Amino acid sequence: MDSNLRIGFIGAGNMAYGIAKGVLQSGDVPPTNVKVSAPSRRNFDRFQELGVDLTHSNTELISSCDLVFVAVKPHLVETVLCEISHHVTSKHIIVSVAAGVTLEMLEGLLPPESVVLRLMPNLPCLVQKGALLFSRGTRARPEDGALLRSLLQHCGVVEEGPEAWIDIHTGLSGSGVAFVYLFAEALADGAVKMGMPSALAHSIAAQTVLGAGQLLRDSGKHPAQLRSEVCTPGGTTIFGLHAMEQGGVRAATMNAVETATERARELGRKASSTATQNRK
Repeated sequence: MDSNLRIGFIGAGNMAYGIAKGVLQSGDVPPTNVKVSAPSRRNFDRFQELGVDLTHSNTELISSCDLVFVAVKPHLVETVLCEISHHVTSKHIIVSVAAGVTLEMLEGLLPPESVVLRLMPNLPCLVQKGALLFSRGTRARPEDGALLRSLLQHCGVVEEGPEAWIDIHTGLSGSGVAFVYLFAEALADGAVKMGMPSALAHSIAAQTVLGAGQLLRDSGKHPAQLRSEVCTPGGTTIFGLHAMEQGGVRAATMNAVETATERARELGRKASSTATQNRK
């Protein structure tokens, strides 16, 4: 990686902060080579702790950076790209982290020679345990993808795939984080119902989710295999699993991922339609 690479973040929310932390953690990119732009100083304090440069000007940022993460809400992407488009050259790499905003839309709002990638991280990037999936635009080269992967390696698991997978990843991992939190809450509530203090129940539920997830990732085993290893004939776990199956947990979870995925696709269609109308 070029030690002189200059990285910018348009937007100062959670995703920008999590990615910036991961990028700086490698030590390959000094804080002085990172710049963050936002319209207000509301979220600047934590970035100041990272030692990065701060600005309120998106055009100043794009003019002084090589790789730029567009980390704003989806409905603001068109406004931001129209603002910076006259300053984007073929030497820039633009990475969008906005849900539902397609590569076609991004490339349509930028100059024809623009190099664009679409990235979907999730909230655990804040603690460098994220699941990130990216896709390359029509003019992005394999080495551009390799550079992005290298920059993000400390943010968590980073994978590349076709754009059709991005919305699925949103339903699985982006929204899936909230599904896990709901499950953890219910797990703790069950313990509270049986007489355990709430604070202890939530602490143990959090550790249970953390430990189960790490074992699943590190063992390389299928979830069903690990599940069977916990069960003993006539034991507590198989009785509990039977109750979960009666409650439809498996089907409800699959439906949640499907519904979230379809919503991501719907948002993408709306964003593309709006952008098309605005360009007419």
